[in-house]
Amino acid sequence: MLTRRSVLAAALVLPTASLAAPACQPDRIGLRGQWGTAFFTVEVADTVQARSRGLMYRDSMPQRAGMLFVYEAPQPVSFWMKNTLIPLDLIFADATGTVRNVHHMARPHDETAIPGKGRIKAVLEINGGLARDLGIGAGTQLRHPAFDTELAAWPC
Repeated sequence: MLTRRSVLAAALVLPTASLAAPACQPDRIGLRGQWGTAFFTVEVADTVQARSRGLMYRDSMPQRAGMLFVYEAPQPVSFWMKNTLIPLDLIFADATGTVRNVHHMARPHDETAIPGKGRIKAVLEINGGLARDLGIGAGTQLRHPAFDTELAAWPC
């Protein structure tokens, strides 16, 4: 049975072999895995202030949008959902842009720590439930200018 969420998720996924990746841009991120390829428009949070604010106080986010938290160097990171009004999936990636772990459906206002596993270079937040619907998990590769082209699993 198709649900509205599965139809929307299917619209986000492109068969890997059918399209070349678009040019890298700071406001766009690509994800690819065995499940296919998806692209999101992102806001980049690459300062302490922007990362601290994140997606707090927003009551919605477009389906094909997200926020990419970028750190100067890979490090242990932890998130919480204080003052966040919408459920989110948190996708933790290392310096190569390879997903190390995904936290599904983080609950609004929850102050429980959500840690990345290992040394994390970037965290992508998307609408809650999309990561599972798309098949995003450990091993998925991210493509964005924030990842050093010499290290990136899927370089720009």
